[in-house]
Amino acid sequence: MSLILVTGASGGLGLAAATALADAGHDVVLHARNASRVRDSSRMREVLYADLADLKETVALAQRANRIGRFDAVIHNAGVLNGPDVFAVNVVAPYVLTALLTPPGRSIVLSSSMHMAGSGDLGSVNLSGAGNRGAYEDSKLYVTALAMALADRRPDALAHAVDPGWVPTRMGGRAAPDSLEEGHRTQEWLATADETKISPRSGGYWYHRQRRQPHRAAHDPHFQRELLDKLAAHTGIAFPAGTA
Repeated sequence: MSLILVTGASGGLGLAAATALADAGHDVVLHARNASRVRDSSRMREVLYADLADLKETVALAQRANRIGRFDAVIHNAGVLNGPDVFAVNVVAPYVLTALLTPPGRSIVLSSSMHMAGSGDLGSVNLSGAGNRGAYEDSKLYVTALAMALADRRPDALAHAVDPGWVPTRMGGRAAPDSLEEGHRTQEWLATADETKISPRSGGYWYHRQRRQPHRAAHDPHFQRELLDKLAAHTGIAFPAGTA
């Protein structure tokens, strides 16, 4: 059985994935913003709290997680749709956790079909969140590129991005047409399946266990390098240590 960290798992897709993985016998560490958001953690190995919009709290989360041990998989599920914290939660936090955690065997980030509308021009991006148009779409392009960059830089591990679909969660709204059940199955599969059953082994962009082509910038090494440089400058943390 695997040791798995799921961020943003107090509700919605994160909680559904964490619960299903725990029910399957895996040791799941659930992350939530604060204790008031967690109703029942009885099936989880541990619960860690941090506001991923806060860089110091994200660094502290990585440190606490490292004391638990090396994770077999990390599912970067936490995300926000709008507001000043979009880049901090959707991009900066996965970057910081990836850079500071003991390298896990697998990293899965949640993307979105909306990343296809993201801009491949990083010239005017403000990662502090102020004054950005199309921030959600851009953030999902950036985190998709982050997964693809990680696949290149850590070839012994697995890294993938998942479009869970437009599902009826608090973020997606009640009218969302996609299946909540299917929305979390792909990330569970990528976190636990036999590597020989996943093709490509690393660097895939998935929707309901079907590989799709992401925005062309996601696989562009120049775009990846510029993005990583901006994230390193913004956080003061190199990524990934020793392999960039």
